[in-house]
Amino acid sequence: MISVALNPDIEQRLAELARRRGLSKGDFARELIEACIEDLDDIQMAVGRLESRRPALTAEQARKALGLDD
Repeated sequence: MISVALNPDIEQRLAELARRRGLSKGDFARELIEACIEDLDDIQMAVGRLESRRPALTAEQARKALGLDD
């Protein structure tokens, strides 16, 4: 469990967006953090591929690498 201090404007925006989705602020913040971490993982993988100059993946290879072809 973590506790995060937000500036009042951000906390108000978080509360409004959570309310619109029918979620608590905590649940909505958790969804946002999880999505951000997934996005950062994707970016890190892309940067690593660019830095190693390996050939681009086909759509099929990307789906397999991401575990989407189960």
